[in-house]
Amino acid sequence: MITCVVDYVIDPKQIGAFEAFARRWMALVEQHGGRHHGYFLPAEGSSDRALALFSFPSLAAYEQYRTLFGQDPDFIEADRIRDESSCVLRYDRSFMRPLLPAVDEGG
Repeated sequence: MITCVVDYVIDPKQIGAFEAFARRWMALVEQHGGRHHGYFLPAEGSSDRALALFSFPSLAAYEQYRTLFGQDPDFIEADRIRDESSCVLRYDRSFMRPLLPAVDEGG
C-alpha cells in the first residue's frame, strides 16, 4: 500500500471553495480504487494549511488513477473548482508507506 500525503497552502478566505474541491476529490479517489482518509483543515494556529491523505494498493494503481487527470470530465470539473476560486495557493505531494495498528482478531 502507498499513501499520498498532500500538504496544501490555501487561501483562508476561500475555505468554502476548498471544502467543495476536497469533497469532489474524496469521491474521485474512492471511485477509482483508492481509499481516502480525509482532508484535515485549519482549526487553530495556522489558518492557511490543509492536508489530505489517501491510499492506493500500490504505486502502479496510483499511477493508473493519475492517467485520468486532465482527461476525465469529472477530474477536470474538480480541478475547475480549485482553479476558478484560487483556493489552493500551492501544494506538495509525498508518498509514504503506512504502518497501521494490528487488528486484534482474538477479541
